[in-house]
Amino acid sequence: MINRILLRIKIIQILYAFYKGEKKTALMVEKELFHSIEKTYDLYYHLLNLAVLITDYADSRIEYGKNKLRPTPEELNPNTRFIDNKFVAQLRTNKQFTEYLTQRKLSWANHPEIIKELYEEILACDFFQEYMDSENCDYQSDKDLWRKVFRRVILLNENLDNSIEDQNIFWVDDVEIVLSFIIKTIKRFNLQAGDKQELLPMFKDDDDINFAKKLLHGVLQNGSAYRELIDQNTQNWELDRIAFMDILIMEVAISELIDFPTIPINVTLNEYIEIAKSYSTDKSGTFINGVLDNIVRKLKEENKLIKAVVITK
Repeated sequence: MINRILLRIKIIQILYAFYKGEKKTALMVEKELFHSIEKTYDLYYHLLNLAVLITDYADSRIEYGKNKLRPTPEELNPNTRFIDNKFVAQLRTNKQFTEYLTQRKLSWANHPEIIKELYEEILACDFFQEYMDSENCDYQSDKDLWRKVFRRVILLNENLDNSIEDQNIFWVDDVEIVLSFIIKTIKRFNLQAGDKQELLPMFKDDDDINFAKKLLHGVLQNGSAYRELIDQNTQNWELDRIAFMDILIMEVAISELIDFPTIPINVTLNEYIEIAKSYSTDKSGTFINGVLDNIVRKLKEENKLIKAVVITK
């Protein structure tokens, strides 16, 4: 689940805190990085649990309507398709899901207003009404509904963002990418898997763990040399006038360019240019692109940038 795009962002965030905060050992910084990654994995389960909790809230509203002193005909005979959603029914019995939530003590109990607000927003959506009125009540339709809910309702809810930030500082920038993982998870769900449906693992394999460690330590060990290289390629700028985040993004990019011969140059450049657009100033992407192009040219001339030739069968 934790892909290299997210790892690059996490490493930049951890290094920013390292340079701006109290001095720490490399081992302490690495520990903080993986703690942050673990918290992002928590968020995956925490947000996925919204499907169960919103469904439970909908069920409670139906029961409330039935128990009114004078319920309407609609309240006495409600459309239960939403609360009978087969994807949610499968998710709530998923052993991996329930055990993780219990083990990590993840709960929305202190934020009932978020559940209520999301439910009311769902009710107002055209796609929800179409789902409730449709004669097609299959498993795929149930999954499609929740993919739309996560993409069109939960992703866009500002109060959810504020609540997430209050609950855990490590989650501030992770919501959008974690929701994309949840949407992929829903797509992968198979009814035949029952309560043994596999959820996404924290890491796809050990390669990504090793990538994170090597990239982080590469910057910690060689940051001053990389800053000097940046200084040499920004002749029209004083280094202290360049945004610190821009410098840091370029340091991490240089580390990846040098230390990972199997990653194509254009892949590395594109990844960090996109990060700059999101996490630094409006003009940072263009600025960093120009500087890194010069640095790549210089490293090639000095035979310090060797890229492996990947042969595909």
